[in-house]
Amino acid sequence: MEIVSSVSEVRDRVKEWKREGLSVGLVPTMGYLHEGHGSLITAARGQNDKVVVSIFVNPMQFGPTEDLASYPRDLDKDSAFCKALGADLIFHPEPEEMYHEGFSSYVDMSVLTEELCGLSRPVHFRGVCTVVTKLFHIVTPDRAYFGEKDAQQLAVIKHMVDDLNMDIEIVGCPIVREEDGLAKSSRNTYLSDKEREAALVLSRSIQKAQELIDAGETSADVIVDAMTALINREPLAKIDYVKVVDALTMQQIKTIDRSALVAIAVYIGKTRLIDNLHVK
Repeated sequence: MEIVSSVSEVRDRVKEWKREGLSVGLVPTMGYLHEGHGSLITAARGQNDKVVVSIFVNPMQFGPTEDLASYPRDLDKDSAFCKALGADLIFHPEPEEMYHEGFSSYVDMSVLTEELCGLSRPVHFRGVCTVVTKLFHIVTPDRAYFGEKDAQQLAVIKHMVDDLNMDIEIVGCPIVREEDGLAKSSRNTYLSDKEREAALVLSRSIQKAQELIDAGETSADVIVDAMTALINREPLAKIDYVKVVDALTMQQIKTIDRSALVAIAVYIGKTRLIDNLHVK
């Protein structure tokens, strides 16, 4: 496995693979990898001849008051993790490699990015769309892999690929959880022991929604009210949003009569965590 930091090195290696007729899978990450990322790498390994993992904490998708400086980083650990799972190449650029002086071109989207995380993080999805587009152009993968925990991001990227006629298959992989139900996230490392316990309120509220839906409930208001009441009983939790949206458009719906997403974002202390339930 190689680790490279320049665009030219990635392109040279991928061109060699493509000349040999090999397929390429890309797993875009911001590093500090865990089993959730591992499931993406494993899926890519099973469906492609070569696997590229990008590790880049993208400054463009962080707002001025967000955790760019403190976002966890550990390239040595990440490298060992990727090697053990069979990745062929890690692309680990510096910000200056991705955004040269005078950079002024962006990929933006309306509608899908204006709900959920897009409301509280207004610059986030422009940063995501821009960096993912750049990675697609640099790596030219046949397939790219994203986790369903970031359900809005996955929907946005699928829509962007369709809108812009990108010849890439986007593969979504299921949420990976801790044994007690908490969705795996790099930001879980921010939590104190007490906050880690409190964070279970996210998965418990998702489970509550599942129970209501399994019992035949289709009213978004009933589901949201039940989840909100449960979360509000946890003193360390502060709700950003609890919503039911159309799974394709990310717009709020009143009745679950189509493919839908029950999505939540909750602050546990200062740490913002997300979770969701896809209702087919």
